Amino acid sequence: MLNTYKRFPVEFVRGNGAFLYDVSGKEYLDFLSGIAVTGLGHNHPVLRQAVIEQINSLWHVSNLYESTPQENLAKELTNISGLNSVFFCNSGTEAVEAAIKFARKWGKGRYKIISALNSFHGRTYGSLSATGQNKFHLGFEPMLPGFSYVPFGVIDEFKKAYSDDTVAILIETIQGEGGVNVAPKGFIKELREFCDEKDILLIIDEIQTGFGRTGKFFSYQHENIIPDMVTTAKGIANGLPLGAVICSSKIAGSIQPGDHGSTFGGNLIAIAAANKVVELIDDNLLNFISKWGNTLMNSLYALDLPFVKEIRGKGLMIGIELEKNISSKKIAGLMLNESVLVGTSGDSVIRLLPPFIITQNEVMKFLLSFKKVIINLSGLIK
Repeated sequence: MLNTYKRFPVEFVRGNGAFLYDVSGKEYLDFLSGIAVTGLGHNHPVLRQAVIEQINSLWHVSNLYESTPQENLAKELTNISGLNSVFFCNSGTEAVEAAIKFARKWGKGRYKIISALNSFHGRTYGSLSATGQNKFHLGFEPMLPGFSYVPFGVIDEFKKAYSDDTVAILIETIQGEGGVNVAPKGFIKELREFCDEKDILLIIDEIQTGFGRTGKFFSYQHENIIPDMVTTAKGIANGLPLGAVICSSKIAGSIQPGDHGSTFGGNLIAIAAANKVVELIDDNLLNFISKWGNTLMNSLYALDLPFVKEIRGKGLMIGIELEKNISSKKIAGLMLNESVLVGTSGDSVIRLLPPFIITQNEVMKFLLSFKKVIINLSGLIK
């Protein structure tokens, strides 16, 4: 195994609902969901049955041929997003790569893309070049030309970065890898208006925030706008590899056969799961996500724990910012010892991405475990 991950010393072999089980059968509460992937939990019976049925009929066929399951999913995604066309790939970074290509093709010579400082858009060269964090660039320079980064949430800085060869703004509504930073209210709408004024594209990166994570199907819907492109992946197929770019008609009209493609993109097994995911994420579930997100954030505030500087997020995407001298990775390791999985976002933010099926008992287990870890650490440091 190439040394690309610093792994925790545990191996999971089974999952059910909001829980994972290691090789010895020990149970762990999963408040990470594969980093915002298994939103509907592990081993969901509806998804499992859809995948089994597809495996029993056909695993793979080239995208050179028609696919009714792909077309059905594309119709649902365009209806939900307010856009017109879909390209299927395998992952979030591939979705961003495709969006960059589509934007530049549409731009007819305009090629520059503005993104935000502390953004994260992927690890392949185009998406990495769009990522506004130097730590991810180190050792891989030079980055691709045409990308600039400005402070997140500050509309005037985006306006200043614009030039005649700018083709698009690429933005997250919540910076997942950058610290769970939530865009100020109205900021995304201001970007939409500015892009309209300058006739450039607004690309929303919904790879982590999409498919219900924030209490809306797509997080930009909180601002009641429609972007020109949406990149998405992670929760789309609840753990099977699938990504998508959803485009407006003006983008779709610029793309011709041969401009882009993917051998495995839109694989029938992943599509089977995704079609069921879309069915299951209804208004009742979205309201449930909003309710429990608010409950979880309010409960964390009520604990009034030492070392906790700020709690922020939307829906079931929550960041707990710690004091600078407290390592988020250390806290994640201590939580693992308490049989609870949490994520991190940078050096000092704990990232919570629980599944959408959590119960009161599971929320209480997390809260009690987190309180225990912080209080014990406080005693050690004192």
